[in-house]
Amino acid sequence: MPVVPVYEELIMKKVLREFYELCPNGICEDLLTENEKRMIKEEGALFLSGVIQAADKQNGNGRVYSKPILEREIAKYKEVIADGRAVGELDHPDDSVVNLRNVSHKFTDAWWDGDSVKGKLQVLDTPAGKTLRALVEGGVKIGISSRGMGSVRENNGVTLVEDDFQLICFDIVQEPSTSGAFLFQEANKKQIKEGKGKINSLLDAILKD
Repeated sequence: MPVVPVYEELIMKKVLREFYELCPNGICEDLLTENEKRMIKEEGALFLSGVIQAADKQNGNGRVYSKPILEREIAKYKEVIADGRAVGELDHPDDSVVNLRNVSHKFTDAWWDGDSVKGKLQVLDTPAGKTLRALVEGGVKIGISSRGMGSVRENNGVTLVEDDFQLICFDIVQEPSTSGAFLFQEANKKQIKEGKGKINSLLDAILKD
């Protein structure tokens, strides 16, 4: 009986990026810790927060991440955050290595809100971080991009991200592809009041300036 050769499709991992918009205006819900409020008031620190990933939903790149895969990777990423190593770059490189010379921010928290992942980041006082701050304060519409390595497969016109996906970091970019995913500037020095984090109080402070 002749032997029929069996050919297996070789699926190579590649860099996967997904883009989410930073909100150009508005005030986010109060997600600041007391220490972060102090940093803003005394040191001029800048924090941003909002949706950074979404599960079981086709994004602008046509890809779908299952919730179990994202739950696993976000759990790992929260450990990186706790270690103070959750940094990202300004603009996105073409590889899977985080270049520390281009780091502009670090994440301080990440959590689930339904099928969406939200996060909070601090803009760092690095050359890239200073550029990011100038863009945010100048009202430039920018976004956040998740960067990871993994393979994909096609299923009825939908690109499914496989279980080998590994989240690397989140970069700041200007190419949003997912609607409804916004990051808000947490607050600025003029908006911080002792014991106040409500939107009405923040709006009053802005209107008085």
